[in-house]
Amino acid sequence: MKKFLEKAVKWLLTASGFVTSVVILLIIGFLFTEGAGLFREPVVEEGYVLALNRENPVSTLTAAEIKAVFDEDVTNWKDLGGDDMEIVPFRLEDADKYFTQEQLGAQYEHAGAAIASLVASTPGMIAFVPGSMVPEGADLNLIEDKNISAGEVFGGKEWFPTATPAPLFGILPLLAGTLWVSLFAILFALPFGISIAVYMSEVASPKVRNFLKPVIELLNGIPSVVYGFFGLIIIVPLLQQVFGLPVGESGLAGSIVLAIMALPTIVTVAEDAMRNCPRTLREASLALGATKWQTIYKVVIPSSMSGIASGVVLGIGRAVGETMAVLMVTGNAAVIPTSILEPLRTIPATIAAELGEAPAGGAHYQSLFLLGVILFFITFFINMCVEFISSRGRAKNS
Repeated sequence: MKKFLEKAVKWLLTASGFVTSVVILLIIGFLFTEGAGLFREPVVEEGYVLALNRENPVSTLTAAEIKAVFDEDVTNWKDLGGDDMEIVPFRLEDADKYFTQEQLGAQYEHAGAAIASLVASTPGMIAFVPGSMVPEGADLNLIEDKNISAGEVFGGKEWFPTATPAPLFGILPLLAGTLWVSLFAILFALPFGISIAVYMSEVASPKVRNFLKPVIELLNGIPSVVYGFFGLIIIVPLLQQVFGLPVGESGLAGSIVLAIMALPTIVTVAEDAMRNCPRTLREASLALGATKWQTIYKVVIPSSMSGIASGVVLGIGRAVGETMAVLMVTGNAAVIPTSILEPLRTIPATIAAELGEAPAGGAHYQSLFLLGVILFFITFFINMCVEFISSRGRAKNS
């Protein structure tokens, strides 16, 4: 009976581990599949075309160029490789400006022929219309619609996933915002975290240490939205007043909030590493005439460096993956930041803010999954750094 129970438990543990591993792999596979689907989506909104006059030599346009045309930031075709003539954008909602209701038809049944005739008679016009409305054999020049390219996504500097007629999925502003906030968060958290860890490990009395350690570990259990409220009510108005900013929501506010959130991880891991420093090293240092502080920064900290580094890297991982607190205090401006005092947006905040609005299966939806893939690789790299540092520490100690 005992052997049967042991085999049953062993089988259950094996099955549980196998099922868990398969589920994790399926989740990762689903994430990658949905993210890769973005590169199969057309540049122009699906079901629509861009129609030009037959005499217009322009045949291809990038998503950024299309947006610039319809935002009227580019007003001459020569800037796009065409002839020297004014660009006349046309959207379907502009039809009432050019045609009467009788010309369009009660059910817009004549709209396609009317618009095709208008474009054919206006050399500089570019029309964004449903493809089904373009009559067969119309004497028009249709812009070649290509799929969204990796260069436009990974090298793009604009994130406008809902823009028409061509959405922009440049991730550089989001990636820069994520790394910018995380970098400053660690710069703020690192000196304070190490200082607190040194105090708790080497200076504080057992009574003080036994009180502080559970309190600091308890900070890890506070929901991130509470940190967000704290930042929104206290830190944001303070920064706005101190720096004279038009709005206090900025990368600096996000960095301070993330630094506070990363402190418990850094302090806990670093303090444990210092406490595990062999007693013989401390005694040998003191026996050679070193003071207590010399022993701390010349013996204890160097011997605990792998554990301290692991705590710092784990703190970075907490900062990179944080969502709600950053969403509340950074201003959510999808632009490449040039100053830590400017509003910015991070990858996790973008996913949280936009996933509920993105139509399932569309380009916007798939772009958010691609952001998840990028975040996965960032956290995977951070975890690999932790493993590398820990393995070096174990090899050194052995």
